Amino acid sequence: MIDFYKRLALAGEAIPCGRVATYGQLALLCGKPGNSRQVGYALNRGLAGKNLPAHRVVNSQGFLTGAPAFDTPDMQKCLLEEEGVEVREGRVDLKKYGWHNTLEEALTLKESFRRLGI
Repeated sequence: MIDFYKRLALAGEAIPCGRVATYGQLALLCGKPGNSRQVGYALNRGLAGKNLPAHRVVNSQGFLTGAPAFDTPDMQKCLLEEEGVEVREGRVDLKKYGWHNTLEEALTLKESFRRLGI
């Protein structure tokens, strides 16, 4: 049986420092394409664990829509900027800062899911 939240924890931890991923990208990597809202729900509720760098997750246009889930409204922006990610008008340039994961990275995650039974 798929444990979406455990898969999300692993996929989220794989987002490199200085890069961002989209909710939809993480859903796809977890084997649930189209479940971007479930990713947002999990991040907002802390269901994917504490090691997932939630500040690196943005919407499909690069907007920082997760800000309400942080301690302060500008925390997500500040955390990204500390990693060298430029945020302009609440948005990240996905072409420049997006995590363009490789097929190899996706297959490695899939194998981890299989090995862990999730």
